[in-house]
Amino acid sequence: MGWLHTWAGVVLGSILFAVFWMGTLSVFDSEIDSWMEPATRLPTASSPLPLETFRPSLNDAIAAKAAFWNVTMPDDRQAVVHVHYRTRQKFITREFNPVTGKELPNSGTLGATGFIFPFHYTLEIGLMNLGEWLVGLASMAMLALCITGVIIHRKLFAEFFTFRPTKKPRRMLLDLHNMAGVLGLPFHIILTFSGLVILSTTYFPGSVKAVYPSPRGYFFEVNGLTFLPIKPGKPGASVASLDKAASYVRNVWNGAEPHTILVMNPGTTTSRMAFFRQSDRQVTVDRDVISFESPTGKYFSRSPAPHPIIRAEHFLSGVHLIQFHHWALRWFYFILGLGSCVLIGTGFLFWLAARRKTQESTFGFRIVEGVASGSVTGIIIATLVFFVANRLLFPNAHIFSQDRSTLEIWAFYFSWLATFLHGWIRPRRMWIEQSATIGVLAALAALLNWITTGDHPLRTLFHRYLWPVAGMDAVLMIGSVLALVVAQRLSSRARLSVLLSVPLRKRL
Repeated sequence: MGWLHTWAGVVLGSILFAVFWMGTLSVFDSEIDSWMEPATRLPTASSPLPLETFRPSLNDAIAAKAAFWNVTMPDDRQAVVHVHYRTRQKFITREFNPVTGKELPNSGTLGATGFIFPFHYTLEIGLMNLGEWLVGLASMAMLALCITGVIIHRKLFAEFFTFRPTKKPRRMLLDLHNMAGVLGLPFHIILTFSGLVILSTTYFPGSVKAVYPSPRGYFFEVNGLTFLPIKPGKPGASVASLDKAASYVRNVWNGAEPHTILVMNPGTTTSRMAFFRQSDRQVTVDRDVISFESPTGKYFSRSPAPHPIIRAEHFLSGVHLIQFHHWALRWFYFILGLGSCVLIGTGFLFWLAARRKTQESTFGFRIVEGVASGSVTGIIIATLVFFVANRLLFPNAHIFSQDRSTLEIWAFYFSWLATFLHGWIRPRRMWIEQSATIGVLAALAALLNWITTGDHPLRTLFHRYLWPVAGMDAVLMIGSVLALVVAQRLSSRARLSVLLSVPLRKRL
């Protein structure tokens, strides 16, 4: 068990840290989007706009022969209206003011929902779903680590209440590792297991083939898309009134508002329009969908009650994705997510501290040391560089024919790679210098937000719709202070270690 716990953590700890770090940030993905897209920082609309306001963009989608068109209405976490449609060439996103209906300028960034959240479960590796397979392998390792950790630490629960920061580094790291592990143990297991369930069809496609004629049928049923047309229609058809259909939907749902409106194959004779209910007041991801024939506006169907197994899957998806409205629980997820990162990071550090005296000069130790630096502090630095690049790049920036969003991602990956190289080149100083870098970058990101947008703390704190921005800046500043304190403590410890290593007669 000790061998399994040690090497599962060392080999897959890098992937686990990246998954938990990006997942923790995704808890506030909409709020990070607001910080990265200043044009979307708008007051909440008192009442929803008529859906016909967005008819021009629907007509554009029809003209482009888009496969679908959808509009997502504002909620407590995102103030703007999002319109999406896909042409043969690209995926198009437009954002609208929820009060005036005026189209907002293109933000030119993928933000958290477009980059950080997908990275959490795909590692941005799309080839043959390799990223999802690596995440699944790391998730299985995480479950094994949780079980073996309880077994090998026989005094785990007793030592949970013991933290000795003044003891030797190995003892302090183990105490911190135990505390983070015990405190978040249910969280680690539930979130890891639910993530595996969400991606289960990737790992076990045979289970779908055994029950459904095709994966398409499973996808339609799970997501409430059974209304979708099977045969392609002929072009030239119009789309009936969206507001008239929405009025019917509100009556069925006892006044509840639709959150997403989808039109499949707009402008064709077999087109369908569907209204998805808002489900932010419950844990289960509700797939209550009412659909209509788009050309006539005639009622078509309502999604049936899901099978108990699918409903259980919806519940686990809701537990993992936390799309429901509960701010206290959202912060609880965020703190426990950071605790998971502490758990993995201290595991790396303890492994290094336990072997530094005997194996420091070996090739394997140096490899793990460099990998640990890039995997722990390195990905944090890369994320902060991503934020800083977002504030520094001009809205229409282009370099080497790459747009602004691609340049932000390049900044992330290049800086992340640099942290691995730094760990191998300067092993003695890497934790000090990378911690200091985190402190500087975090403060710089908050400062650049104030300079480039004018949304300083006094402004954001006194406007409710700017509280997400205030929260982002506050987390950046708190992180900056903590990182600089850690860098100072590590530097002092390093100087003391060097001093003690010098013979007494030389010091005198």
